[in-house]
Amino acid sequence: MTERSEPLGSQLLSGLRVVECSMLGPGAVSTPLADLGADVIKVEAPSGDYIRSMSWPMIEGQSQLHLHISRGKRSVVLDLRTEGGRETFLDLVRVADVVVEAMRPGGLDRRGLGYQRLRQANPKIVMFTISGYGMTGPYRDLPSHGIAYDAWAGTVAPVPGPEGLPSIPDHTSIGITAGPLFGTAAILAAVLRARETGEGCHLEVAQSDAAAAFDWLRSEGHRAYERPESEVTGNPSDGYQRRPPGTAGMAEGVRYQFYASRDGYVLFMASERKFWQNFCSGLRREDLFESHTGAPLADHARGNLELRRELAEIFRGRGTAEWVQFGLDHDVPIGPVNTPADIAADPQFVDRMPWQPADRLIADQLPFPVRVVGERPPASARHAPAVGEHTEEVLAEVLGYDSATLDRLKSGGVFG
Repeated sequence: MTERSEPLGSQLLSGLRVVECSMLGPGAVSTPLADLGADVIKVEAPSGDYIRSMSWPMIEGQSQLHLHISRGKRSVVLDLRTEGGRETFLDLVRVADVVVEAMRPGGLDRRGLGYQRLRQANPKIVMFTISGYGMTGPYRDLPSHGIAYDAWAGTVAPVPGPEGLPSIPDHTSIGITAGPLFGTAAILAAVLRARETGEGCHLEVAQSDAAAAFDWLRSEGHRAYERPESEVTGNPSDGYQRRPPGTAGMAEGVRYQFYASRDGYVLFMASERKFWQNFCSGLRREDLFESHTGAPLADHARGNLELRRELAEIFRGRGTAEWVQFGLDHDVPIGPVNTPADIAADPQFVDRMPWQPADRLIADQLPFPVRVVGERPPASARHAPAVGEHTEEVLAEVLGYDSATLDRLKSGGVFG
């Protein structure tokens, strides 16, 4: 059985229809919905979404950004500047559950298709607006791209570049990923309410807000430290000192720290006494435990360079895979340290994250990570569409337009 013909996992959202108007990355809000079986119809202007030419790499002439974000969706071209285009759009809204506006706020309203108009066509419609900085605030109309939201939220900072000039570091893009994921949860909650009550609503999320919310541990920690020390302290195991949030006692930690193995790195996380004792017992180094017993919980042995040097020597004696097996054998939290370039070879990745293959999606892509127990992860049955690839198919299948109607729309410039 080839990967193309393997089952794609449960289509949990079959029966959910989403009409999407998106430009670039924010369209990711409906990608998980498509992965889970929703019918996502991407309505594009005749010129198309230029996501197809943005970012690196380009695979068979299309950006990986497009191939990933637009997978599983169908593309319909409608010129919303025409009366016929707007009417056809409203016909789609009448048989949809959700309209996604993934662009600067107000894009649909400026075309006479704002929320109030949509709910006249379908009172149960859920409209979801996702944008860079949201529908309110002084940055509402500020043009931006993905890294802006992480920089705004304080999750990425400049590093020295050529001639000491500030440069953008390698980093995880949080805002453009977290915003859509928060959004999908809210969309599904709103659809459930709409089906129960008959009333839709207009939701919105800013990718900048989502980046800040994703980093709640640090920002809430700094906020807590604004209160007096009599109310907010550090951890008892560390003498109650108010360490910086996030890494806290880990930055100079010893029992919670990176160590070089014989062939890479591992992350050692024995901050509970029971795990530290298991580690020492597994090495038959009860003397190590007795000389550095530590507190029962949250003890990283911070600043103990003598112990850190000894552990560094111990970890250099085995390979990363050997240390992972040691952790499994002795109930010790030891994890491998991977990079985006080599994680696909990790046996846990191989077991849990089967690639959606290029023969189906043009580029090898990661699956939606949640699955029904015992089944393969949900996956997209079709690759990202060309501009307008499914226009006539969708209008005939979903709206019941006959060939005469399609010809009339075509001659009226509705399809560009």
